[in-house]
Amino acid sequence: MELASRYQPAEIEDKWYAHWMERGYFNSVPDERESFSIVIPPPNVTGVLHMGHILNNTIQDVLIRKARMEGKNACWVPGTDHASIATEAKVVRWLREEKGLKKGDIGREEFMQYAWQWTEKYGGIILTQLKKLGASCDWNRTAFTMDESRSEAVYKVFVDLYRKGKLYRDYRMVNWDPEAKTVLSNEEVLYQEENAKLYYVSYPIEGRPGEFITIATQRPETIMGDTAVAVHPEDDRYLHLEGFKAIVPLVDRPVPIIFDEYVDPAFGTGALKVTPAHDTNDYELGKKHKLETIDTLNPDGSLNEAARFFVGMDRFEARKKVVEKLDELGLLQKAEDYQTNIGRSERTNAVVEPRLSLQWYVDMKKLAAPALSAVMTDEILFIPEKYKNVYRHWMENIRDWCISRQLWWGHQIPAWYLSDSSHEQPALSQEPFVAESIEEALDMAKQRTGNHSLTIQDLQRDEDVLDTWFSSWLWPITVFDGFRSRKDLEYYYPTSVLVTGWDIIFLWVARMIMSGYEWEGKMPFKKVYFTGMVRDKLRRKMSKSLGNSPDCLQLIADYGADAVRYGILASSPAGGDLLFDEKLLENGRNFCNKIWNATRLVKGWQVDPEAEIQPVQQLALRTFAHKWNKCKSEINEDIRQYRLSEAVTALYSFIWDDFCSWYLEMVKPEAGKGMAAIVREESIGFFEELLSALHPFLPFVTEELWHQLRDRKPGDDCILSPYPGPETYDESLISTTGSLQEIIRSIREIRNKNGVSMKDSLVLKIFHSEEGKSLFDEEPQVRFVSKFGNLSAVEWVSEEVPGAASFINGTTKYFLLLNKQVDPVAEKTRLEKELEHARGFVASIRKKLENERFVQNARPEVIENERKKLDDGLERLKGIEQSLHSFQ
Repeated sequence: MELASRYQPAEIEDKWYAHWMERGYFNSVPDERESFSIVIPPPNVTGVLHMGHILNNTIQDVLIRKARMEGKNACWVPGTDHASIATEAKVVRWLREEKGLKKGDIGREEFMQYAWQWTEKYGGIILTQLKKLGASCDWNRTAFTMDESRSEAVYKVFVDLYRKGKLYRDYRMVNWDPEAKTVLSNEEVLYQEENAKLYYVSYPIEGRPGEFITIATQRPETIMGDTAVAVHPEDDRYLHLEGFKAIVPLVDRPVPIIFDEYVDPAFGTGALKVTPAHDTNDYELGKKHKLETIDTLNPDGSLNEAARFFVGMDRFEARKKVVEKLDELGLLQKAEDYQTNIGRSERTNAVVEPRLSLQWYVDMKKLAAPALSAVMTDEILFIPEKYKNVYRHWMENIRDWCISRQLWWGHQIPAWYLSDSSHEQPALSQEPFVAESIEEALDMAKQRTGNHSLTIQDLQRDEDVLDTWFSSWLWPITVFDGFRSRKDLEYYYPTSVLVTGWDIIFLWVARMIMSGYEWEGKMPFKKVYFTGMVRDKLRRKMSKSLGNSPDCLQLIADYGADAVRYGILASSPAGGDLLFDEKLLENGRNFCNKIWNATRLVKGWQVDPEAEIQPVQQLALRTFAHKWNKCKSEINEDIRQYRLSEAVTALYSFIWDDFCSWYLEMVKPEAGKGMAAIVREESIGFFEELLSALHPFLPFVTEELWHQLRDRKPGDDCILSPYPGPETYDESLISTTGSLQEIIRSIREIRNKNGVSMKDSLVLKIFHSEEGKSLFDEEPQVRFVSKFGNLSAVEWVSEEVPGAASFINGTTKYFLLLNKQVDPVAEKTRLEKELEHARGFVASIRKKLENERFVQNARPEVIENERKKLDDGLERLKGIEQSLHSFQ
C-alpha cells in the first residue's frame, strides 16, 4: 500500500475501530486465562465528553489494551449513570420547551414515560463519543444504573439493609437544594469563601421599655422563624437579662433569652438569634432547650405563610425587603461586609438551605470498619498513597448517608404504607412495609395488621427516589449481574484496578468498598488509581462558565484521537493535577507524522542479495537492541507503577531520537543502493516492537503502520501483538554508543559555531587515554563517528594541538582541525561555559556523597558509581582548565 505524505487520522481511525469491533477484539467471556477487568466510572447519561473523561478513559484504555496484548482476558465494562437530579432537570426543561408541559400537571407515571423517552433519544451520547477516542470497551456489556438488572439489585440491597437494621427513617436537618427541590448528601455540597453582609438588628426586651439586645445575622429573612435569642452564660453584658424575653421584630413574638456555652461571645455582639428550622446548630439548640420550630420557607426557597411577611417572595429578594423594613422601624443598627463559607449544590449551584425533613438514612458506622481496614493495610492499594490519609479521616468521622431524594426520576424507594386520603409522606410513627415488590409488601401488611382483606389499592408507596450513588456504589458487582448469577462475578471480581478522580473518593470509592465487603465479603477492586484534576495553564479548573473547557470532539477532529491521547497523558503526572496545553496535542500530531514518515522511509528500502552488513549498520543493530531492551524495562516499570506520563514520554523520546534520528540514519543504505536482507528484516522487527509498545497509547496510527510494514494474515493485528516485556541489556555498550553520539554532537556544534559546512571533511585528533582507546577500539565505532561527523581521519596524539578547536568527552580531550583559524575569543567563551557546567556537576556529586543519609541507605554499587562519576568529573575539570590555560 502506498503511504500518503502525511498522516490523515479521520479516515484511518474510523476504519480501524470498525475493524476491531467486527473482529470482536473488545469482547470478553470467562475462560482459562487470567482476567484483567476494569469497570468504567459511569458518566451521567446526560453527559458529553469533557477533558476529565478524556484523561480518565485514556488511562483505562492504555491499561486494558496492554493487558490484552499480554494475553490476559481483558474486560472493560462501559455504562452510564441515570443521574437523578441532572436528568430530571433536563427532562423538565424539555417538557416545558418542546411539549408545553409542566411536571406537576402530568403526574408521576406520565412523567416517567417522557423521561425514558428523553433518555433513549438523547442519553448515552457520551458512549458513542468514547468510541471516537478509541476506547476498547466490551460494548456488549454496556450497563445503565436504571436498567432491569441494576434496578433489581438496588431494591434487593435496600431491603437487605433495612432488615439488618442498617437502614432507617428519621427527621433530621438536611441539606436542601431549592432549585432541584431535593435533599443532598453532605458530599454533594461544595463550600467556598464568598462575600456576604452581617446585619446588626436590635430586639426589644419585653417589659423593659427602651432596652434592646442586638444580634448579628447573615440571614435577616429568617427572623420571622426565630424562637429564642442565645448568649453565653459567662458574658457579663447579658447576665442581667436572665429570665427575660426578647421581642422578635416584624412578627412581635416574645421569645426566651437562653444561656448556652455554644455561643461565641467574640462573634458579632455575642448575642445569637436562634432559628431551629433554618440552621443546623440552631436546631440542636432548639432540641436542647425545647424551643418551638417554625419553618418559614417553601421547598423552592420562597417564604411561606408562617413567615407572615413577603409570602411567596424568593428568599434573597425577601432578605432585601426585610432589611428595608427593619431600617424603617429603626431596628437595623448597621450592615458590614463579611467573608463566609457558603454551601452550594454540586448539581445546580444553588445556595443550599438547611431544612428539617423526614428522610431515609444508611447507618454507615455499621459498614465502615472492614472498608477502612482494607485500605489502611494495603489490601486495596491507593495510588498515589497520599489519599490513604484523606480516606482514613473521612471513614473515622463518617456520618450516616441520607439516601432519599425528592424526585421522580430514579429508583423509587421500595417501602409501602397503609393508604390515607392525604397522599402525603407518612409520619415517622407509621412503620413501612419494606419489600422488593408490592405483592410482597401486601403479604407483610396482612400479617402485621391481621387484616387479610387488604388489597394493593390499600397500599401507598414512598414518593421519594434513592440517591443516584445508591445504585452506583454497587457498580463493580451489578455490572457482572452479581445479584442474579455468580459465573461472571467469580471470574472478573474483584476487578483489577479502578481509575477515577480523587474528588469522588467519598461519594463513590469509599461506598463501593463498603458495599463490596457487605455483600461479597471482599474488596471490589485490587487497586485505585486517582487521577488529578484537569486545569488550564493558569491552574484554573476547566468549566463552561470560564470558557476554558475545549470542545473535545473538535480537538479529535483537528488533531486526531492519538494526538489528543498523547497530549493528555504527556501532561498528566501520576495523581497530580494536569495543566492542559494544546501545544502538547501539536506534539502528539507531530509525533504521529514522525513515525508515519519513518514507515515511508523503511518501506522504500530495497534488498540487495549481494549487499553485506556495513560496519555502522552492525554497530546500530547491536547497540539498538540493548538500548531498546533498557527502554522496554523502564516503560514496563513505569506502567506498573501507573507513571503513564513518564512511559509515553520515554517512548516518544526513544522513537524520535534513538530510532528515527540515530538508528534509521545508521542503517539506511546509500542513495540508489540496496541493503542486506538481514538489516531490513531486523529493522522491521525493531519497528514492529516499537509499534506494539506504543499501541496502548496511540492505537490508531500504530495499527495502520503495523499493516503498512508488511503483508498480514487475517487476525495478525497490532492490537493482539505481544506487548514487549523487559529484557536484559548491556549498560556498558549503551554507554559507549552514547559517548560516541556525544562526540558527534560536539563535532557538529563546533562546525556550526565556526561556520564549517558538514560537506567539508575534517581531521579529529584524540589525546591518548584508556577511555579513548576503549571507545575507538573497533572499526564500527570509528566508521560511525567518521560518517556522522564527516571526518577524513581519526588520529591519536600525546600533546596539545595548537590552533585546533577542542572539546572534552568523559575524561578524554579531542581536537578538531577546522582548516581555518579558530576564533580565540569564541573558543575561550565556549570553554568557560564548559568549565562552569563541569564545576556544577562535581559540586552536585560531592554534595550527594557528603549526605550521610544517602551513603547509609544507598546500595554499595550505587555509591561506587557516584564516586567514579566524581573522579571522571574531576578529570574532565582538569582537562578544561588546561585548555583554558593556553589562552592566558
